Amino acid sequence: MAEISIIGAGSWGIALSLLLTKNGHKVTVWSVLKDEITMLNLEREHKKCLPGVKIPNEITFTSDLESTIIHNDMMILAVASPYTRSTAKMIAPFVKQGQIIVNVGKGIEESSLLTLCQVIEQEIPQANVAVLSGPSHAEEVGRGIPTTCVVGAHKKADAEFIQNIFMSEVFRVYTSPDILGICIGAALKNVIALAAGMADGLGYGDNTKAALITRGIAEIARLGLAMGGKLQTFSGLSGIGDLIVTCESMHSRNRRAGILIGKGYTPDEAMKEVQMVVEGVYSAKAAASLAHKYNISMPIVEQVNEILFNHKKASEAVNELMLRDKTIESSDLPWQE
Repeated sequence: MAEISIIGAGSWGIALSLLLTKNGHKVTVWSVLKDEITMLNLEREHKKCLPGVKIPNEITFTSDLESTIIHNDMMILAVASPYTRSTAKMIAPFVKQGQIIVNVGKGIEESSLLTLCQVIEQEIPQANVAVLSGPSHAEEVGRGIPTTCVVGAHKKADAEFIQNIFMSEVFRVYTSPDILGICIGAALKNVIALAAGMADGLGYGDNTKAALITRGIAEIARLGLAMGGKLQTFSGLSGIGDLIVTCESMHSRNRRAGILIGKGYTPDEAMKEVQMVVEGVYSAKAAASLAHKYNISMPIVEQVNEILFNHKKASEAVNELMLRDKTIESSDLPWQE
């Protein structure tokens, strides 16, 4: 049995607390919101994030940060991407040398263009930072629906330790050394999912969705490779796998926000309607900045930014994507002479 701290009591933090408790581990969940902790202790259910999912009494909820961290074997950082740096600053004084921190958030920090794992490493250099990602909606993990993810770490031993902690009959975990690629896939799929939702909101069909998913992973992989990620990662769970589920599922807040924008809502109105952090909105500008920095063509990301921040209509963006200059699909494939 391991002692595990989960920093963040949203849907993902609660879902993972349920999984890990069923795996036989001692789990403590911390939230900066004292009212949330009080509610969870009293009701043993997060009615906003995971309604209908009962939380066993074995899981401890607290607002005492130091006691949450000081004796644990592993820490999971499960906060929304805009709060990753501020949360890392808060917990840094209590983290011991070599402490394993598993990031399960997805995003790119707009101001620095760093992945969330890089942000955590910057703020907590004494920690061994890893990432868990893949096609894994909290709403399904919390109900024990079979799910498969990948854990990325610098050291094989750390990855295998985390793998053993999470593995169960309903949660399969693979390992990878490509932390950077996993983080890029996790963040940028949210931007593509916004576009997929917009297409749904406009009333387009399966052909359009398949095109967005296929060309979306091409954009993500182009940028990821330029930044140092590995091609296998983008064809795996945290690449095409996570992209498919985020573009297709109504559990996806990014897709839901995109649907509303496609129907004519402003981005602000869509985010208020979804009532949760829409990660793709925060990663879209960063993705465009990275594309410019590395001189990578990302037309879908470019059009999403135009819709979100420059008042372009979603229908106009689709027209521009369809009417771009003719090109070859795979430039490195040879022709017969």
